[in-house]
Amino acid sequence: MKTTRRLLLQTAAAAPVMAAKPASKGSSAAVYERLGVKPIINGMGTVTVLGGSLMPPEVIQAMDDAAKHFVHLPELQKKAGAHLAKILNVPAAMVTGGAAASISVGTIACLSRGDKKRLQALPETAGGPRDVVMQRTHRSGYEHQMTMAGANVVTIETAEELRRAIGAQTAMLFYMNKAEKEGKIQRAEFVRIAKERGVPTFNDAAADVPPKENLWNYVNRDGFDLVAFSGGKGLQGPQSAGLLLGRKDLIEAATEGQSPYGGIGRGMKVGKEEIAGMIAAVERFLRIDHEAEAREMERRVAEMTKLIGEVPGVKMTRFVPEIANAVPHLTLEFDAPGRVSAKQIHDKLLEGSPAIYTLLRGPRTLTVSVWMMSGAEHRTTGKRLAELLRA
Repeated sequence: MKTTRRLLLQTAAAAPVMAAKPASKGSSAAVYERLGVKPIINGMGTVTVLGGSLMPPEVIQAMDDAAKHFVHLPELQKKAGAHLAKILNVPAAMVTGGAAASISVGTIACLSRGDKKRLQALPETAGGPRDVVMQRTHRSGYEHQMTMAGANVVTIETAEELRRAIGAQTAMLFYMNKAEKEGKIQRAEFVRIAKERGVPTFNDAAADVPPKENLWNYVNRDGFDLVAFSGGKGLQGPQSAGLLLGRKDLIEAATEGQSPYGGIGRGMKVGKEEIAGMIAAVERFLRIDHEAEAREMERRVAEMTKLIGEVPGVKMTRFVPEIANAVPHLTLEFDAPGRVSAKQIHDKLLEGSPAIYTLLRGPRTLTVSVWMMSGAEHRTTGKRLAELLRA
């Protein structure tokens, strides 16, 4: 049956959480099973290692439609960016090859500052700024996305150290949003110091939606010059796409630092399908009822808790992270050492069929995310946990 616009809108409005439900396992999983890869139950959330998220019908439809035509890609990128900037009420926007690619092209923009000769010379930075300053507690492994562009990463801990580190060679200040509570410098002070010195700031907020207001608040309210979001996490767009939002001159410089232009960003390709899918994902994300989604996740957590029941030595609590994946989770704390450990349960869930992936947060803590579960998968997970805990 042909998918109509009315049907897609009705589906998204009536059941936003279930809009991402895939086709039945018998009809859709064959693409993996014929390769010997078995589908799993995702109890980790929107993590890259499990494929991020499931794309809703309107995103898939947009990508399918885009695949049927040729367009001039630079024109599509420019007009897609203008459309996204308008609906998000930010100065400028672009679709990237993911949040990590956003870090790279954002760094490229801050290293080149629109100078085409400097852009073409990267990763050589002779004659221009190359230092990226960040808090030591904000190091995450994504520093490679900056150093590959030619940047030199400088780490600091205090506001005074930050002021001393900024100089003629400073190209950008980098902030890892999910590490907000771990650093000694919070957002407001970090941005204020940067603006005093005239240095661009970059905020990696890859997994920090919902709430939807974060899409514009980090730029308009907090004053970051560049902000990155993953396309394939909370936005439920293509896994190989992302957003870079912020200052118009830097977005323009970042656009020329990405494929189909030459130079260091050539490999960071974003296809016409991903661009179309990303627009559809953002439009859907702005439209859906996030409170209804939260209520559905609360219901799943409550149902899992009831299915597991009371187990001696195991404490179950509802948990919502403050930053990144800020949706209801179920946390199990094991307070009877020697009886059973979180890792034992975690490993047993992986050994089952289907395998269930959860978040092991330490020897005594296991967290289950219901966000990316479909249909009755939360019940399957609850029953499996009950069986294992009583075994």
